[in-house]
This record gives sequence, structure tokens and C-alpha cells, in this order.
Amino acid sequence: MKKVLQQLGQYRRDTFQCITLTALEVIMEILLPFVTSIIIDRGLEAGNLPTVYRYGILMVALAFLSLAFGALAGRKAASASSGLAANLRESIYSNIQTFSFSNIDKFSVPGLVTRMTTDITNVQNAYMMVIRVAVRAPLNLIFSFIMCLFINVQLSLMFLIAVAFLVVVLGVIMVITLKIFNQVFRRYDDLNASVQENVTAIRVVKAFVREDYEDQKFSKSSRMLYNLSVKAEGLLAFNNPAMMIAVYFCIISVSWLGAQFIVGGTLTTGDLTSLFSYIMSLLMSLMMLSMVIVMISMSLASVRRISEVLNETPDLTDPENPVMEVPDGRIDFNHVNFSYKHGSGKNALSDIDLHINSGETIGVIGGTGCGKSSLVNLICRLYDVDEGSVCVGGVDVRSYDTEVLRNQVSVVLQKNTLFSGSILKNLRWGNPDATDEECVEACKAACADEFIDRMPDGYNTRIERGGNNVSGGQKQRLCIARALLKKPRVLILDDSTSAVDTATDARIRKSFAEKIPGTTKIIIAQRVSSVESADRILVLENGRIDAFDTHENLLKNNAIYQEIYTSQMEGGGDFDQPA
Repeated sequence: MKKVLQQLGQYRRDTFQCITLTALEVIMEILLPFVTSIIIDRGLEAGNLPTVYRYGILMVALAFLSLAFGALAGRKAASASSGLAANLRESIYSNIQTFSFSNIDKFSVPGLVTRMTTDITNVQNAYMMVIRVAVRAPLNLIFSFIMCLFINVQLSLMFLIAVAFLVVVLGVIMVITLKIFNQVFRRYDDLNASVQENVTAIRVVKAFVREDYEDQKFSKSSRMLYNLSVKAEGLLAFNNPAMMIAVYFCIISVSWLGAQFIVGGTLTTGDLTSLFSYIMSLLMSLMMLSMVIVMISMSLASVRRISEVLNETPDLTDPENPVMEVPDGRIDFNHVNFSYKHGSGKNALSDIDLHINSGETIGVIGGTGCGKSSLVNLICRLYDVDEGSVCVGGVDVRSYDTEVLRNQVSVVLQKNTLFSGSILKNLRWGNPDATDEECVEACKAACADEFIDRMPDGYNTRIERGGNNVSGGQKQRLCIARALLKKPRVLILDDSTSAVDTATDARIRKSFAEKIPGTTKIIIAQRVSSVESADRILVLENGRIDAFDTHENLLKNNAIYQEIYTSQMEGGGDFDQPA
């Protein structure tokens, strides 16, 4: 809770103003029944009309003041709660941007979405209730009870019995429902995951005619969420019956005893009238408190989930005095061991000892799951090694400023992503200050200019969200061009030409050799034709180095490379290359 409330920031002032205005509103309301009793006892029963007029005007003034204070308090409550929600979203989003891949792996994407939408909305509503109703209700309750004691102590004791009863009932309900709401929000994550997965892969769903299966899967998640919600709301439904029991108990007991006191002459009619007003005010305060308790029960689960993200600290941090320049593109792996779950004993990479010269073109090949992507992820420090070290330019990557390192180690990841906006805007993700000419040159180097020129608006053509209006090969070439604009010391292509025909792939590699000869190039590929012209080729097997040599030597001496080469050549070569 403390972590969440720290996000109030500039809205603390609105919070305190809301509390002050609410207190003034309560004071005005508490005085109204007291003035009413004076009008009855000193005005109506005594036949004193001037007293009725005088205190009647005072009642109208108090009512208008209460209305004004209430309206202003509501405005300040809305500002403070909405501001808290806005700050929470910004803080969560900013913190997510600092996460390493290992941090992101702890939270599912749907889970993060739920936290930034449903959970924050719950906290926003609960906070508004707390600073408005949770301030108003206790003050109203306390002041009403004080006024009741002032009128008649014996009748006031009836309220304590009702309050004790409600505290026990509401306490039990809150404890049980809190556990259920924890499960509800986990089901929200599952529901969002189902929707996101289905919408993202809708083409595959339709291609395999799996709409009915997806409908059933979604219905199952929705039904589980429904059952838990009904269970929680069913328990909360006991609030109103419990409240009514307390209300009727107070009304009956006060009416019975109050009538006896009036007959005995120890209580006036005006006092009994105001006492009933204070009873209703007190019990309404209890009802509002029960609503607040319900809202807090729901929001506590959300607060905990939000705090998990806010308290998550990045696994990768910069040193106190980081190195701010990458000298060259030399890469050294010094007996590196790496696992995605530290201490699990299941290494993705084991004893990698590898040394690459600056400006070299290195091919990386191997079977699925052999550790190719894991290897290059360590170069730009998307993860940290468990043992050993990875050096770029002769310096351990952990000694660099992360931003400096990643600006000089440009990666085109296996999953290519484009963002909504023009082609130029997407390209300038690589370099926000790149000129139009530099963008064109990068596209020529990536062989992307040939299809961009055919588009109706050229480089100003709009890319739809996720790059849905371009082909897989076009998307890959735009991502390569975007990476080239960074003018990096190291360029990593993680299977980034898999959707490109071999003729274009060859032109891209030739362009790299001519236009960025000083850049170290690491090309991960599944097909031999993409790496055979590299200076050296790394063959990985089960997270270990099986061989590291030229294409010719590997064909002579390495069984794994021979098998890959033979299977591709005997199968007719690549899809557009003669055997």
C-alpha cells in the first residue's frame, strides 16, 4: 500500500483538501438535526414563530454550506483518484521499460495488461471511496454518536450493540472475499491471455478451422471467472441483510425506550426527533463503511499485484562508473555458462570459449534449441552470464553503460516487429536524427528500396500495427535497414533473412561486405547458403561449441555441418536455388 500511495505525487494536495472539505460537510450535516430539535421544542411547541424563522434560515444556510463543501470535496476526490491512477500507469510503464528479459519472463503480457487496466481502475475507485466516503462515514458516525450521548446516554448504548454485531459480520465477509478476489484477478489474466493469443494468431485459427475450439477455451475461462465472481458477490450480499437487522434493532429499541422517557418527562419530542435523525445518520455511515470495506477487499488484491511490478528491480544494472565508448567490434566469450533460470542446473549454454575479430563475418548454425539466440542475447546484454564473461571491444559488457552498448551492438531479432506509422518513422527507430538520404542508403543496403519504390507513397507509406500490410520478407528487410541506421560496431542477424529468397539474401550479404566492412557481422541462419560465405562458421550443438572454422574445413571435418549441408543440397537446395 505504501508503494502505491507514493505515486500520489502532486495530487497529495487535492487529497488533503478533499478530506478537509468532507469534514466541513459532515459538521454542517450534524448540526441540522440539532437545529431541528430547537425549532420543535422552542418554536413549534412554544408557539414562537420568530424562533422558527430564525432557526429555519440557519437550517437553509447550513444545508447550502453542506452542499457546497460536498461538491468541492467530490471534485477534489475525482482529481486525486484519477491522478493516482495516471501516475500508477506511468510508473508501471516506466518500470517495465527498465526490465531485462529475465524480469519480463516473470510476468505474462496479459498479466501486465490486467495490472495496468483492471487493477489500477479498482485502486482508483477504492481510493476515491477512501478519501471521500471513508472519511465522511467515520466522522459522521463519531459526531452522530456524540450528539446522541449529549441527548440521552442510555438510548445511545443501543448503537454500540448494533455496531459490534456489524463489525463481526463485515469482518468475516471481508476475510473470505479477499481470498476469492485474489483468485478472480488471476482468472482475469487467463482470460486476457486467451483473447490476446486468439487475436494475435487469428489467421492461424481460421486457417486450421479452430474457431469452435477457441470459443470453447474462452468460454471455459469466462465461466470460471463468472463462478468466482458469483461466489464473491454472493457473500457480499449478506452486507445488506446484516445492515437492515442493525437498523431495525435500533429503530425499535429507541422507539420503545424513547416513548417511555417522553412519558417520564426526561426526553422532549424535539430530542427524540433529532435522535432518530442521528440514528439514521449513524447507520447510514455504517452502511457506507461496509461499501468501503467491500471496495477495499477488492482493491487489496489489485494493490498487491501492482506493487509486485513496482517493486520489481531490473536484474541488469549499470556500474557506478560505466564505460561510455565501444572501441571496436571484437567479441570474446570466456568460458561462459548461462541458464534462463539461475541455479536450475539446466544450462542453455555451457563452457562457450569463443573469440571473434573486429570486422569479421561469422555464421552461426545448428539445430533448433541448440542455443544460437541465447548466444547473441548475451552480446548486447539482454541477459547476464552465470559464469565467465562476454566482452565487446575488449571490455566486459557488464562494465558498459547499457544504452551505449546496445547502440553499438545492433540486433535484428528472430521475431521482427514494426510499429504503426510511416516507413520513415519505423526506420528512425534506429536513429531518430537520420536524414532521408541516410534512410534510403540503409534501405539500399538491406535491399528494401526495391519494394518501397513500388509503394504508392514510397517511404511515407503507412505501416499498420505489427506490419500486417507488408510480407514477412519485406518486414525483415525493413528491420535490417532500421538496425543499419545505428551504424553499429556489431550487427547481429538472428535468423533475420529466413523469409527472404536466397538471391536477395546473397545481395544483402554482398552489400554488407561493401558498405560496412568494419562492422562485425554475426549471421544466425538455418540454411547453409546464408552462412557459407562467412569468414568463419560456428556450429552449436546442445548449447556447446561443436566446431568453429571456415565453410571448406567444416565440410571436410565436421559431421554435423556435413549432415546439414547434405540434407539441404540433396533435398533440392533452398526453395529458390537449384540443387
